[in-house]
Amino acid sequence: MNTHQDREAKKEAFRKYLESSGVLDTLTKVLVALYEENDKPSSAVEFVQQKLGGPSISDYEKLKAEKLDLQLKYNELLNTHKETCRQLEELKNMKYGAPWN
Repeated sequence: MNTHQDREAKKEAFRKYLESSGVLDTLTKVLVALYEENDKPSSAVEFVQQKLGGPSISDYEKLKAEKLDLQLKYNELLNTHKETCRQLEELKNMKYGAPWN
């Protein structure tokens, strides 16, 4: 088999995979829905994403910002926790290391 035939065989196998897994039907339904829209959306990509169950671009950006905010809060709380643990260890050492105990 030459390289061209190999490529064609791979393409055909991939097409069959997409068909058997339902991807082609799903994409076709979404594209038909877009075609049938009377008022075409300003972003066809966002329309397809929403129809496939994904967040809109603006929702994605909001989620990304929220994740960053939560990561910063987490890091702050983690540092506070570490500092509190360090202080607790100091207090334990003072209590158990004192000569009057």
